[in-house]
Amino acid sequence: MPVETRDYYADLGVPRTARSEEVRRAYRNLARRHHPDVNREPGAEERFKAIAEAYQVLSDPRRRRDYDASCGWCGATADDWLGSLFQGGLGSPPAPGRQAGPQAPGGQAGPQRRQPPYNQPGPRDQPGPRDQPGPRDRPRSNDDRPRSNDDRPRSNDQARAGADSQAGFAVAVEDAYHGARRTITLPGPAGRPRQYTVDVPAGVAEGQRIRLAGQGSPGTGGGPSGDLYLVVHLSPHPRYKVHGRDIVVELPVTPWEAALGAPVQVQTPGGPVRLDVPPGSSSGRRLRLPGLGLPNPRGVAGDLHVKVRIVVPPNLSGRERRLYAELAVASTADPRSL
Repeated sequence: MPVETRDYYADLGVPRTARSEEVRRAYRNLARRHHPDVNREPGAEERFKAIAEAYQVLSDPRRRRDYDASCGWCGATADDWLGSLFQGGLGSPPAPGRQAGPQAPGGQAGPQRRQPPYNQPGPRDQPGPRDQPGPRDRPRSNDDRPRSNDDRPRSNDQARAGADSQAGFAVAVEDAYHGARRTITLPGPAGRPRQYTVDVPAGVAEGQRIRLAGQGSPGTGGGPSGDLYLVVHLSPHPRYKVHGRDIVVELPVTPWEAALGAPVQVQTPGGPVRLDVPPGSSSGRRLRLPGLGLPNPRGVAGDLHVKVRIVVPPNLSGRERRLYAELAVASTADPRSL
């Protein structure tokens, strides 16, 4: 039974003429896409192993040369195969990397016996496997000698993607509301301080993660680096308290504003807004402003909750004291009886 030769060029999606840089770039893109820690689809692990195996061979010049010699049709297209059927005896030179058949009288190339792609057996009226040129038919070089145990690739030489890293990231409420670009310093993969430029998206919430691709631990054997994930923690703010996407802000008002009602201005992360305090408002009362909390890129924004706090002036004038005294006599309200 013929042995099927794996097409490493097809595994990496590169042509047979690809340079080392193209091979390395294709491997990194595919390895990151199919790494089992990233891709949970069935078959991703087997695909990743095939990609790593192909890169091990094609990134080593000696092994790639041996592979090209033993797999003449790997990386070839259907046009290459069909074209070879018509190039036989018309004096056209053989394609690079393919052996020409025996010379016919007059110096023209006679019919060439070519092995079908992937060593599949041809029709019965075509030359059989014994007529195919085998490994013993080609000159043996020093690189073709049987490998000893020391020459065989070890499993720890396989390309492996680096591990992902995670770190906390303090974000101001205003930056979470508007979005911002910040530069932070964290311990790098080697333990040395390293600066990172981070784009904080508008509407980021507590506990969400910001991904910095390729900034994690370095890979081994030419594998890609992992990713760095920054876990967002909203910094404490002197004015705002954040619950999910809702923002709570305290609003100081005077006793007469609370009693009579008044239009006031409230400071929010998005700027000042006008609010009408209803008459008879007590401390602790919450007034809701829909949609003025943290924005939500995927849905409805949070709300702004304004918490009323009555503040009595600490230094009263003589007239103010008299007015408060008159109010105390005229009023029959008893908040302790409520």
